[in-house]
Amino acid sequence: MPVQAHYFKGRATMTAKEVLETALEVVGGERASTHGSMLENHENIARLWNAYLYNKGELAASDVASMMELLKIARRKLGSLNRDDYVDGAGYAAVAYECAEAGENNEEPEPHPFDPERFRLTGDMLKDALK
Repeated sequence: MPVQAHYFKGRATMTAKEVLETALEVVGGERASTHGSMLENHENIARLWNAYLYNKGELAASDVASMMELLKIARRKLGSLNRDDYVDGAGYAAVAYECAEAGENNEEPEPHPFDPERFRLTGDMLKDALK
């Protein structure tokens, strides 16, 4: 089903129904082949997170980034080779380091410039993503 582009404040948006339809297509389609068995993937993530959280008190920002890195590591075990799992994992490791270093020094991590255009979806981008 083609997605109808909707616009809010000049940006393409999706209705709640279209978000759910897209999620159904992705979970049952490309993600299943990329990440393998949903159950096995989440069991692997749970094992890694449980090991990480063993004897762990309150979580810090660096812990969250480290756990997201573990999610990417778990995904590498199943499905097909996915470059993003390695790139994203490295990114989460870098974020974890920056947050840990800032936490040790009791300071905020260096702000990164935010470019909203990087995250702006157009109707054509949505169509390409749904192909």
